[in-house]
Amino acid sequence: MIFGGLFGGGSARDATPAVAVVRDITIGRMVRLDALAWRRLTGSGFSLDRDTLEITAQGVIRLDDGSHVHRFYTDDELMLQAVSQSADGSDADDFTLFKPWSSTYPVDWTDTGAFRNRLSQPVWDEPGLPQFRRFWYADDDRVQPPVELWEAVYHERTGRPVRRIKQACMLYARDLMPEGQELLLALAMEPEGGDLTHEIMVGLPLLPAEFSA
Repeated sequence: MIFGGLFGGGSARDATPAVAVVRDITIGRMVRLDALAWRRLTGSGFSLDRDTLEITAQGVIRLDDGSHVHRFYTDDELMLQAVSQSADGSDADDFTLFKPWSSTYPVDWTDTGAFRNRLSQPVWDEPGLPQFRRFWYADDDRVQPPVELWEAVYHERTGRPVRRIKQACMLYARDLMPEGQELLLALAMEPEGGDLTHEIMVGLPLLPAEFSA
């Protein structure tokens, strides 16, 4: 599984929060979702059997342009993501919800190279799902390198990160009726001291009115 085994160890060193509270969301809190966000979409591969998320871990990514990605995880590896310009997340305006679709270990270096090559392509074909087109570089059909980033994952607000994860990823999307969108996030993930895995997550954009904590 995607983040299995990442949340062991670590302890709080002081009372200063190490992660942001974004729209009242952080470790230890519950998020309520409007189930119509996915039930109203026709032909979507995304579905949930509940409308609440218990946040048990949190990830932080600082992008090269100075923006911040805040990721909130449940024990069953659902991921609510927010993007902001500020480190405290107070101006977050881009929200997405993802669930795992598949998680595999590469067979060999050839498999690793093939997956990374797929991350550079303008379309993504995934068994069991329709074709997705690249969301990043959407107007460019040329081969593009995947986005490289490091994520620090915490399981306590006042603790140190329990793991840092190197990621190469690409985001894809397809339009759905009525006036919706489904997302596919493809990642090659390698935790420090851990094994490389190939991850596929499916998700959807969320409006601020479609969730609360």
